[in-house]
Amino acid sequence: MEESKEAQQIEKEAQRTQLASHTSWARHQYTILILRWKAAEGVTFIGPDTHAIQAMGDKIESKLLAKNAKVNTIPGFDGVVKDADEAVRIAREIGYPVMIKASAGGGGKGMRIAWDDEETRDGFRFSSQEAASSFGDDRLLIEKFIDNPRHVEIQVLCDKKGNALWLNERECSIQRRNQKVVEEAPSTFLDPETRRAMGEQAVALARAVKYSSAGTVEFLVDSRKNFYFLEMNTRLQVEHPVTECITGLDLVQEMIRVAKGYPLRHKQADIPINGWAIECRVYAEDPYKSFGLPSIGKLSQYEEPLHLPGVRVDSGIQPGSDISIYYDPMISKLISYGSNRTEALQRMEAALDNYVIRGVTHNIALLREVINHKRFVEGDINTKFLSDVYPDGFKGHKLTKTEKQQLMAIASSLYVSFQLRAQRFEENSRIPVQKPQMANWDLSIKIGDEIHSVIASNSGSTFCVEVDGLKLNVTSEWNLASPLLSVNIDGTQRIVQCLSREAGGHMSIQFLGTVYKVRVLTELAAELNKFMLEKVAEDTSSVLRSPMPGVVVAVSVKPGDVVSEGQEICVIEAMKMQNSMGAGKTGKVKSVHCKAGDTVGEGDLLVELE
Repeated sequence: MEESKEAQQIEKEAQRTQLASHTSWARHQYTILILRWKAAEGVTFIGPDTHAIQAMGDKIESKLLAKNAKVNTIPGFDGVVKDADEAVRIAREIGYPVMIKASAGGGGKGMRIAWDDEETRDGFRFSSQEAASSFGDDRLLIEKFIDNPRHVEIQVLCDKKGNALWLNERECSIQRRNQKVVEEAPSTFLDPETRRAMGEQAVALARAVKYSSAGTVEFLVDSRKNFYFLEMNTRLQVEHPVTECITGLDLVQEMIRVAKGYPLRHKQADIPINGWAIECRVYAEDPYKSFGLPSIGKLSQYEEPLHLPGVRVDSGIQPGSDISIYYDPMISKLISYGSNRTEALQRMEAALDNYVIRGVTHNIALLREVINHKRFVEGDINTKFLSDVYPDGFKGHKLTKTEKQQLMAIASSLYVSFQLRAQRFEENSRIPVQKPQMANWDLSIKIGDEIHSVIASNSGSTFCVEVDGLKLNVTSEWNLASPLLSVNIDGTQRIVQCLSREAGGHMSIQFLGTVYKVRVLTELAAELNKFMLEKVAEDTSSVLRSPMPGVVVAVSVKPGDVVSEGQEICVIEAMKMQNSMGAGKTGKVKSVHCKAGDTVGEGDLLVELE
């Protein structure tokens, strides 16, 4: 009877907390209350108990616990930072650079790197705002920033009888805005001794909080293989499939067994490293904008590459699903597994090429470039990989001369195939049409600012295309209704996607992961096109448009204000991340088209300058 009363009381408390469950912090508290309620009712939760969730859910408390468990920690201030002035004082004492972090944070939200006093003040403001928005808790801490580190995490598995295992590591260094993009297991960097030391410290921390179930202890690792505790995630991680691939363990099954009260079935010596696994996080976002600003829309077409060997896709969407601004933009987790890293990378490349996603902008171009980059292939990576490799932002795949010729040959073949199909429809119609049967097609192709003359002819399913004096044989089934085309170019196999075809010879072709705008015209049409007027480009320095869909958090200017280049004009929030929008030039504000609380779309006009 007492248990029933306790359950009723907890249920009422949980219902009150649910009213504020629009924040991550409130949902976190609501979850803990629900666990207590269900426990009082005799229901077992699959996962750790509330004590471990609370202890590891707060970065300040978890760091103190880690120190007591003799786990390596990052030097820093372990208390709560009161204001921007105190943040500057603490940062100076620690020594720049520093990392400002939300105490209740996770997923890269509420985190800023500061290299001087001004960045510390700005970082304190943005991090506290993001923390309040995401977690309902604006408390911040400051740590020494470990420059050029790797982000390596250890998977742990513990039962309720005191047994604990570490299931090797995952390399998670490829990140943007402190959020992971590509993960793999094992790491190319760790040696057996470092792996064991990290694993033993991870298990020590798990035991310190009487952890049960699967969890992850995250570390930063410097160039000398010194490692420092970052945080513990008291849940199943997004990237857990790569651990399952190399160990053969089903982590969800093990979590269920632990929840039921069974002891672990394995000893530490039984945990293998078999093969190699890589995971790419496929996001609905534009990688050409800060390596990935959110994209929203409806998935008009969606096909996962599950027909390929060694490929796994974990997703929760289907054709017709909506991607909104209110949730994380992840579409799926794409995993490849091979007997070694080379095979896993080859399978991932094929999977990315065969992934069909239409209706939203996605990051497959970036993912494909990362896994093929020389530094990544050699294992020379750190958390600054993207900014180091692409200092001016991601621009897509840079075609070699051969690849450009292949793309032009494919585009020419597609153009002629569409024309021939149109002729067949007209011939089968009741309307008499006089169409010359062309043996050779003299074409003009524009890619970027370059214009090339091409001659194409076909014999069955094979096209002979002369590009820049080079003859290429292009063979395919030319199923123009299929979203994927497997094309053979003189023995080289390529998977391409014709995303769109518009009037005037415009085509969008996904080739080697990147989407290229190609224009194919007959020589006569190209000659006449020279007389067409071109649209004058907008002076982007005089206007500020939203680079993404989101909500306006703050507007810092009003008509008549004088602003300098780079000065903050407004702040846009999307997926709980805040982005400061700056002026493109020095000038006077002509008009303001938004206010705090407005929902804006990508490209919407925010502010005009005179």
